[in-house]
Amino acid sequence: MPVNVRLPDLEHWKAQVKCQSGCPVRTDAGRYVQLISEGRDREAYLVARAPNPFASVCGRVCAAPCEDACRRGTIDAPVSIRALKRYVTERYGVESIRPDTQDVLREQPIREGNVYSGHRPGAAPLAGRRKVAVIGAGPAGMAAAHDLALLGHDVTVFDASPEPGGMMRFGIPEYRLPRTLIHEEIQKIVSLGVTLRSGVALTSAYGLAELRGEGFEAFFLSVGVSKGRDLQAPGVELDGVVKAVDYLLNVNRGFRMDLGRRVVVIGGGFVAFDAARTALRVSREEEAAELAGETDARMKEAFDSARAAVRGGATQVTIVSLESFAEMPVLRSTQGHEEFEEAQKEGVVFVPRRGPKQFLGDGRLQQVELRGVLSVFDESGRFNPRFDDADVLTLEADACILAIGQKPDLSFLQPADAVELTPGGTIRVDAATLATSAPGIFAGGDVAFGPRNLIEAVANGKRAAQSIHQFLAPHRATLEVTLDVEKIPTRDYRMLAGFELLDREAPPTLDIGRRTGIAEVETGYDAAHAVQQAARCLVCHVQTIYDPEKCVLCSRCVDVCPEHCLAIVPFESLGLPPEERAELETRAEAGGLPLSAMLKDDDRCIRCGLCAVRCPTDAMTMERFQIQEQELA
Repeated sequence: MPVNVRLPDLEHWKAQVKCQSGCPVRTDAGRYVQLISEGRDREAYLVARAPNPFASVCGRVCAAPCEDACRRGTIDAPVSIRALKRYVTERYGVESIRPDTQDVLREQPIREGNVYSGHRPGAAPLAGRRKVAVIGAGPAGMAAAHDLALLGHDVTVFDASPEPGGMMRFGIPEYRLPRTLIHEEIQKIVSLGVTLRSGVALTSAYGLAELRGEGFEAFFLSVGVSKGRDLQAPGVELDGVVKAVDYLLNVNRGFRMDLGRRVVVIGGGFVAFDAARTALRVSREEEAAELAGETDARMKEAFDSARAAVRGGATQVTIVSLESFAEMPVLRSTQGHEEFEEAQKEGVVFVPRRGPKQFLGDGRLQQVELRGVLSVFDESGRFNPRFDDADVLTLEADACILAIGQKPDLSFLQPADAVELTPGGTIRVDAATLATSAPGIFAGGDVAFGPRNLIEAVANGKRAAQSIHQFLAPHRATLEVTLDVEKIPTRDYRMLAGFELLDREAPPTLDIGRRTGIAEVETGYDAAHAVQQAARCLVCHVQTIYDPEKCVLCSRCVDVCPEHCLAIVPFESLGLPPEERAELETRAEAGGLPLSAMLKDDDRCIRCGLCAVRCPTDAMTMERFQIQEQELA
């Protein structure tokens, strides 16, 4: 039986760094993790920040697709990449107290009313600057503004909210993402020369046509999905039934919503978890305030009593999901598992495989009837739930938060704009360029693809910036690929002793009793823990390179390999395309070499270097490679 093999080429080597391949903005996560393990934190920060204008934000709330791709995860558990990013941004990012570590302009933007501008008074305009309007100051819009400014364009960002940040600010709870951090990240982008006009909403009377009249030549629509989807069920109109996006928007804007003490959340995604954990915190604060009365002396006692009451089950928050735990969207990622565990610690109760049948109450919600779920997806994998109406569970509830999806508000678009929508109400775009059906108008983020994670929105913004640049200054874009290879002397190659036995440790968090209000739950690694967690990386940038002309077929490398990922086999046993087989046979015969082959399973290799150490002829070496791809404007 032929052994199916692949001869390594450039695409093979790129695919080996799975964390980078898994990142939507192609951050070389493995590289900055390795630099942390070597104590080179500033270099690590620069690697993490270079492709990502929201590195500090992502260090706290990124869904971390890099971790889901991490090769260490196939062995035991992924490297804690997201938390390690936070470790270096805390030292050198916008939240750092070290003024000498900022890698872009340090000048503070000028503010006049609701307009922030990075343009300096009296500065001469740059030749060739073209006016671009970005609609929406969320992660996609601000990432586009960042790259467009670096490409030399005159960028103005319009946002309907009084404060920029989109769903970063108004959707993600402050206990996960401090508002000061969002502010600093956005100010850093504005300082590049971007103008930000907050509190300016596009309408049917002031829309794209009016902006064209002001001289804007290209547009990026990134207004997000700020409206919750409707649920068709009896009683959904009762007081106490609210949409998750409305609830989070109000809480994060400082408004109080009285949900009562028994809250049911419908949904299985990150928004459902954010709403549930926020409801717990609001309930604690409300109960403490009621107990406190007017005196400061009683406030501490009140808060202690409220916390004790919550831990005793006096306030109950239940997440109900159509999906089983195996199907739940949050639990499909490593970060989601940790979010799930934190919610459990805080007292959230889970009811899987149930969906709302009806809401009962006399003007105000009192009960939620849930029916059993037979299946969530149909035979083709599409979302198409089937229910068992005979299997009914009733929960007492003072409020129900519906986290069942969001949709955009595109009421500002007019027929003359010629922007085509999808049947689902999102903007139809070309997946490669993010161009809409209208020339010069591009769209990305949630408004084009529906709710997705933050780093994908950032990637959309960066992609749109390149497409807009191409639109405004047509040119033939070229992709420059640089390959750097460093041969590491075998005597110098070392992995941390016992690295293969180190367990993944989630970053430390606040004690349950201290999780109130906006107190940030995750506290981050200290230096010792960061180095230890970074040392778990399997250094996929380093490859064992085999030189057949030096090999004497002694098999020592095969014998010493702890993962049994090497093998020497007869050439005839390889399953190769005829052209490759003929070429290799010709090369082997010309060199007078025996027709044998070295096979390696790259997924199992832990880069320990024992094969290179054991090799008596230096036929097996450890070499570090780095591939950089850059689209030249």
